[in-house]
Amino acid sequence: MKDFSQLEKKIGLKFKKKDLLKQAMVHRSYLNENPTFPLPHNERLEFLGDAVLELVVTLYLYKNFPNPEGDLTNFRASLVNTRMLAKMAENLGFDDYLYLSKGEAKDDKSKARQTILANSFESVVGAIYLDHGFGQAENFIKEKLLKELPDILKERKYLDAKSKLQEIVQAKIGVTPAYKVIDEWGPDHNRRFKIGVFFGRESVAEGEGYSKQEAQMTAAENALKTKGWL
Repeated sequence: MKDFSQLEKKIGLKFKKKDLLKQAMVHRSYLNENPTFPLPHNERLEFLGDAVLELVVTLYLYKNFPNPEGDLTNFRASLVNTRMLAKMAENLGFDDYLYLSKGEAKDDKSKARQTILANSFESVVGAIYLDHGFGQAENFIKEKLLKELPDILKERKYLDAKSKLQEIVQAKIGVTPAYKVIDEWGPDHNRRFKIGVFFGRESVAEGEGYSKQEAQMTAAENALKTKGWL
């Protein structure tokens, strides 16, 4: 049996409707194997929590930073993304409370598990909103997520890989990284691209993806790793 009173302590709130918190941890795969489980999966809570999360972060940034809209969008994206939300869920120990299928439970290092954890964080935000209202959901987000913002700003982590690479390369070498398609394959509906990133004539790294943009971003990340600039 999962002791949800311990999870309430980690979250910092006692739930009036205990099943809301429990439901926030139910992944769809668990119900496929346990169709008589009394609660639905967490996707509706996730949908609600995603909206609350975005509003709280947007309001906070709007009130506290005079930056233009483009900067604020990058700041928000550095906070509200799968990697960051999964990290918050891990910090709170959500992994111990998830209801998963046997297959999903074994696969604890995958990208899919990271997505499940991120979704559970959003679901908990939705559950807090329904059980305690907007104010407590806002407090939870500020306490658990927005505390990451100073480090993000200090380390300029809000820059995506392409922006970061361009900034560094222009400062160090005085050129702008160029991206060239090296190969592409697969049917039109499932095309794959391999793209190389070049500093002048120097081929630095390659990346693959299901779109040119995704492949460019992967190539930029690989270039940053290759050069030791992460």
